[in-house]
Amino acid sequence: MRSPRARVVTMLSALVVAAMLAGCGLVSSSGTFHDARLPDGARPLDGAKLVVTSKSFTEGVLLGKITATYLAAAGADVTDLTGAPGSASSRQAQLNGDADVLWEYTGTGWVNYHNQTETISDPRELWQRVHDIEKRDHELEWLPPAEFNDTYAFGASTPTAERLKARSLSDVAALPVPDRTFCVDDEFFSRSDGFIPMLRKYGIPYNDPNGVPSGNVTRMDAGVVYTATAKSAPCNFGMIYTTDGRVKNLDLVVLDDDEKFFLPYSGTAVVRGAIIDRYPQLRTLLGTISEHLTDELMQDLNGRVDIDGEDPADVAYDWLKSEKLIR
Repeated sequence: MRSPRARVVTMLSALVVAAMLAGCGLVSSSGTFHDARLPDGARPLDGAKLVVTSKSFTEGVLLGKITATYLAAAGADVTDLTGAPGSASSRQAQLNGDADVLWEYTGTGWVNYHNQTETISDPRELWQRVHDIEKRDHELEWLPPAEFNDTYAFGASTPTAERLKARSLSDVAALPVPDRTFCVDDEFFSRSDGFIPMLRKYGIPYNDPNGVPSGNVTRMDAGVVYTATAKSAPCNFGMIYTTDGRVKNLDLVVLDDDEKFFLPYSGTAVVRGAIIDRYPQLRTLLGTISEHLTDELMQDLNGRVDIDGEDPADVAYDWLKSEKLIR
């Protein structure tokens, strides 16, 4: 289940996940990671045995590979279960005690795992609320979040943003009606916290001649939205995800959600309570990774996989080396 991108778990996938988790547990679909050492040769996790898992979308696998590589460099015996198939299997593995470390998103924890409907716009407050619930209900430790937020947003091509002087969604709301044209996918269009409520929040209601007429909205596959937005045809503004590699590759401007409609989806390393009690040094090690991660960096790393075709394990290793976190 990725940030806002994969929200629905069907009964069929749930049955498949249950079958996969029975018996031996998960099987990695993403291969292995590279051997490395910490720069000073220290091994603070010497003797530790850890299972690192991740969800199967690009960013999840990258975060898993970065984590597996770094913790192994710190001396841990790491089992790599990154790229867990299905949208719920990595979460279930951690709940079952079959996996120890998993990157999650605060919005996912709040909405999907705990069915909360309150919109908390402050990333730190949302993290704290999720942290407390997860620790109480599941004995999972949500470590302090990284500085990247993989949430919904709207983007525009750089020429269009400059021509229309649009840098925020409030700027879009102030444009003449003919300029308020949008490309969205079906899932976002129909979400209870998606497109139509967002327009209402910004005072430009859907299917209103003075707001956003239905003819101003084109519904298409999520992947096509990016190219349509880059071409500014058939829309000036397209639904995007803030850490997607195509944002930078296509030189899109991410519009500021200045009314704070979208829930934060801050990336957070989650560790089983029993494991972090046994190896408290994980707080520092995973914190070191977190403090390096930003929206722009994740766009770069995701782009290297999704656009350039590089292997996630190679991208993770190269980035850790470039930051001098491993040798």
